Amino acid sequence: MLRSFLVEFALFLTPFLLYGALLLATKGSVVPEHWSPRALALVAAAAVALVVAGLFLFEHGNVAPPGSRYVPAHMEDGVFVPGRFK
Repeated sequence: MLRSFLVEFALFLTPFLLYGALLLATKGSVVPEHWSPRALALVAAAAVALVVAGLFLFEHGNVAPPGSRYVPAHMEDGVFVPGRFK
């Protein structure tokens, strides 16, 4: 759960960090006066789009095949076997 939160948080922060790097490269500073409302809205929209795409792609990859059965995590001969779909 924490890992998925951190991944989504990183996806959300990425456009802001990239825009800050662009401001630093072009204007030499990242002061709030350089952040125009239009650019901030575009960066926020890009951040939300990345989070939505990330949520969709991570969930899409965790889908079990049709007709499969979940086998919960268990111990076999003293070895931990993680849960899986069979």
